[in-house]
Amino acid sequence: MKKVFRNLDKPLLILTLLLFVFGLIMVFSASNVTAFARYSASPYYYFFKQAIFLGAGLFASVLMIKRNTKLYGILSWPILIIIIGMLAVLLVVGKLKNQAASWFDLGFFSIQPSEFAKVFIIIWMARYYEVNEERLDHYGVVLIPLIVSFFIAFLIMLQPDLGTAIIFGGVVFSIFLMEPIHPKIKRQVLGTALCGIFIAALVLISSGTKLINARQLQRFDFTNPCDRLLDTGSQVCNGYIAINNGGMTGLGLGNSTQKYLYLAEPYTDFIFTIIVEELGVLVALAVLVCYIFVLYRVIRTGKQSYTNRGAVMCYGVAVYIFLHIAVNLLGVLGLIPLTGVPLPFLSYGGSYTLCLIIALSLVQRVSVETGVRNELKKNQK
Repeated sequence: MKKVFRNLDKPLLILTLLLFVFGLIMVFSASNVTAFARYSASPYYYFFKQAIFLGAGLFASVLMIKRNTKLYGILSWPILIIIIGMLAVLLVVGKLKNQAASWFDLGFFSIQPSEFAKVFIIIWMARYYEVNEERLDHYGVVLIPLIVSFFIAFLIMLQPDLGTAIIFGGVVFSIFLMEPIHPKIKRQVLGTALCGIFIAALVLISSGTKLINARQLQRFDFTNPCDRLLDTGSQVCNGYIAINNGGMTGLGLGNSTQKYLYLAEPYTDFIFTIIVEELGVLVALAVLVCYIFVLYRVIRTGKQSYTNRGAVMCYGVAVYIFLHIAVNLLGVLGLIPLTGVPLPFLSYGGSYTLCLIIALSLVQRVSVETGVRNELKKNQK
C-alpha cells in the first residue's frame, strides 16, 4: 500500500478532496431551505445523504486504486451489458422525475444507470481498442464500439435525457478520435456523423411537433429567459438574479435569497449560481481555476502513461469532466438549452458523485502503474 500511496498524483488528490468538501458545504447551504420548507425534512437531509455518497465513493476508491486497470477493462464488458439492460428496463418501469425516467428508486437513494454508462464506456473502449490494436484498419473492428454506443445513447434519449446523451456521445466520439485508427476510416465516420446530424436536424424542423413534444421544443427557446420569468425561463432568470446579488464578494455563506424556493433545486445543477450569490464572483473564478488544474493533472497523467489503455482512460475522464462543466455552466448562463447536468464536485447527486470518484480513481490508478513501472526501470539500471 505504501508503494501505491507513493505514486498517487498528490496535487490532484488534494485538490479533488478539497473540491468535494467545498461541494458538500455548498450542498448544505443551498439545500437546507428546500429540505425543510418543501419536503418537511431536516435541513441537514441532503447534506447527510451527500456525505454518505462521498463516504461510499471514498471506500470504492481505496479498493479501485489497488487493482490494475487491465482488470477493469475485462470487467467492463459484463458491467456494460448490465447497464444496457437497466436502461432498457427503465423504459418500461421507470417513473418520471424531473420529466425523465432515468432513475431506479430504491427508497433512501436512487440509481441513474446512464451516469454509470458514461464512465464504463470509457473503460470498455480503452480496453477494446487495446485488444484490437493490430486491427484498427478494419471497419468491422473499429465500428463496433460506435454501434454499441449509439444503441446506449438511443436508450438514454428515450428517457428522455438530452444532456446525458450529449455528454455520453461527446465522450465516445472523443475517444474514437484519440485512438490510432486508420485516418481514412476516421474521415469517413466523421463525414457520416456530420451528415447524419444535418439530416436529423432537417427532419426535426420539417416535422414540427410530430417527433418531439412541446416540452422538448421549449428547451430550444433559451434566449432572453427573464422575458419568460413566470414560465420556462424561471430557473435561468432566477440564476441571473442570484449572480447579480452576489457581486464580487457575495452576500456571505448561507445568505442566498434565491434558494428560498425561487430556484426549484438550487443544490443540483444551479449550485454555481448559489456559490456566486453567497461567496461572490472571485470565489467562482477560483473554482474555475481549480477545474482547469484538475483537467491539467488528468491529461498530464494520461500523457505519462506507458500504455495506450491508461492514456485513453485519462483522456476520456478529462473529456467527461470538461463536458459536464461546459454543459452545466453554459446552460445555467443561458448560452445553450438547459439540460439539468450536474456540476462536477459541487452538485448534489449520488450516482454522479460515485461515477466521478470512480473516474478519478481510474486516473490515480494509471498514475500508480506509471510510477511503479518507472521505479522498476530505475532499479534495473
